[in-house]
Amino acid sequence: MATKVFWLGDLAAYEGVNEVRLGILASHNGSNMQAVVDACKAGELKADPVIVISNNPGSRVLRRAAREGVRSCVLNGRTHPAPEDLDRAMLEVLMKEGVDLLVLAGYMKKLGPRVLREYWGRVLNTHPALLPKFGGQGMWGDRVHEAVLSSGDSITGATVHLVTEDYDEGPIVAQAEVPVRPDDTVGELRDRVLVKEHRLYVDTLKSIVDGSIDLKELCPPGRPNPEPGNECEE
Repeated sequence: MATKVFWLGDLAAYEGVNEVRLGILASHNGSNMQAVVDACKAGELKADPVIVISNNPGSRVLRRAAREGVRSCVLNGRTHPAPEDLDRAMLEVLMKEGVDLLVLAGYMKKLGPRVLREYWGRVLNTHPALLPKFGGQGMWGDRVHEAVLSSGDSITGATVHLVTEDYDEGPIVAQAEVPVRPDDTVGELRDRVLVKEHRLYVDTLKSIVDGSIDLKELCPPGRPNPEPGNECEE
């Protein structure tokens, strides 16, 4: 059984632990997942992607996982119609695989309170803009880039942040800027941001694994309580 690492910033202090075990959640294409897996396979990132979970059985990310030899499964409202059962099932898979750190790579669903409680401060997400701008519910994909272009901003970028109960509101872990060109189309801007996003995610994960970034220092004080009627506790 894998050693459970509760704070990634303390990883170097664990004797016999060589690699962080990653759980990757994605809903569609999975290009961020591919960037992370490629970095792991190249030895650039000292981590092991042990499970890919998708809510979308037709997603390309599942085909990528199969090609890369990473175990995968589908968990969604059809496999588990009751939200609390879906939450329990996801946590069971993550715990069975000994996942240390959750990496959201275009995952379009909120995590349940049990998963968030167990992995509080150890769930990362990436967003294709410089949060807190152009974030929140409904702000994903080309909608973000359309909003950036409509705003007239000259700089956009990518953000890696910790996941909390609310969309895109967790503490920011790292950001990288991308200039907006006067003649940019949505597609052109999207492509440049995506390249930067891939690099930022891998570099951020490397800094977490080697202790340069201590997630414990960034972790918000409250964590979800899965019991009904008490959504969060200190």
